[in-house]
Amino acid sequence: MREDAKTPQRHAERMAKKQRIMQERIARADKDQGVLLVLTGPGKGKSSSGFGMLARALGHGMKVGVVQFIKGAFSTGEEAFFRDLPNVDYHVMGEGYTWDTQDRQRDVAAAEAAWAVARQMLRDESYHLVLLDELNIALRYEYLDLDTVLDDLQNRPPLQHAVVTGRYAPKELIELADTVTEMKVVKHAFKDQGVRAQKGVEL
Repeated sequence: MREDAKTPQRHAERMAKKQRIMQERIARADKDQGVLLVLTGPGKGKSSSGFGMLARALGHGMKVGVVQFIKGAFSTGEEAFFRDLPNVDYHVMGEGYTWDTQDRQRDVAAAEAAWAVARQMLRDESYHLVLLDELNIALRYEYLDLDTVLDDLQNRPPLQHAVVTGRYAPKELIELADTVTEMKVVKHAFKDQGVRAQKGVEL
């Protein structure tokens, strides 16, 4: 870094320029609409980010819905915290990791039952935000019809937000989404050090 970049005057000039740019962007963003967010990739934090948005929505007094695909064989901290809060409709619909169930027919039935619940939420404008946790895994293994899922997401109420998490988001879903974030692995305690899932971090 150049030495003059560290001076108070240079810093103030750079921040003033950045402020003008940001104010122009904010002024141009004049639409209100429900957004579809996809959180994918191999890194940790996809569901955590989704539940962070859930907390944010609740802080604004919004009604939220949660449908958890795949997960369900073990209890999680987010379920224990959110399930009984006001304005939360929480459904754990999976039967555990796909490598544990080893029964495609059961997994398909569980995913279809979960999507029936999700579809009701996606058609109900009283839900301000719907979190579809690990939906991407159900799509990857073709437990659900992708076109049906995309149609339901696209036809939800105009101001309803939807958040989809899970690895391997299909390209069609990425194309439909308004915001997509891909989590990248740099280091992972379980894979690199043999540290099992910890309460408050993974569970």
